[in-house]
Amino acid sequence: MTADVRPSSSATAATPARRARSASQPRLSKAAQKGQQTKAAIIDAALSLASQVGLEGLSIGAIAEVMGMSKSGVFAHFGSREELQISVVREYHERFERDVFRPALQQPRGLPRLRALFDNWMRQTSLEIDSGCIYISGAVDFDDRPGPVRDALVETVTTWQAALRRAIRLAIDEGHLRADADPAQIAFEIHGLILALHYEARFLRSSRGLQHARTGFDNILARYLA
Repeated sequence: MTADVRPSSSATAATPARRARSASQPRLSKAAQKGQQTKAAIIDAALSLASQVGLEGLSIGAIAEVMGMSKSGVFAHFGSREELQISVVREYHERFERDVFRPALQQPRGLPRLRALFDNWMRQTSLEIDSGCIYISGAVDFDDRPGPVRDALVETVTTWQAALRRAIRLAIDEGHLRADADPAQIAFEIHGLILALHYEARFLRSSRGLQHARTGFDNILARYLA
């Protein structure tokens, strides 16, 4: 037995209003979608600029000029310069995870995954030779400046470092590294290689940085192999 789904008289009377609302909804949805696309484009431009001049070099006016927008147009998406900087930090972190961390998860647990993480991290660092790493430049700009931007940087860096320590712990659990190995110490040493690679390649323009980093990584593993 089917239910009677015919509208009541009151519902019938409301149909024109419902139709009017339904007609307006697609336009609102398109406007919201366009707003999201514009915001994403602003963040992309801001990240590109920050990679050249650092987070401290970002401003609403500078991004407005790059985007060919008014300052008020940019301000409508980001209520402050600080909010723009934080959005750039989060976007950089998302791309870092996409390009460095997630591909490594396709490798078997243990040393294969740890090696993939380091290889991806080195590759990312080498690609940023002419632009710069937001993590590193941000640490220089905000190491002694408390506030939301520094907090966002610290959160993203500690998230990545925790992921690196987990990968090391898995290598220990798989029996690839010694049971008494300290994940925090190994992560510290690996991070040091990346910082040295960035300095050598970006500042000194040395072509041997990648080979030095690979050799350093192998030396670290050799000390801790099971």
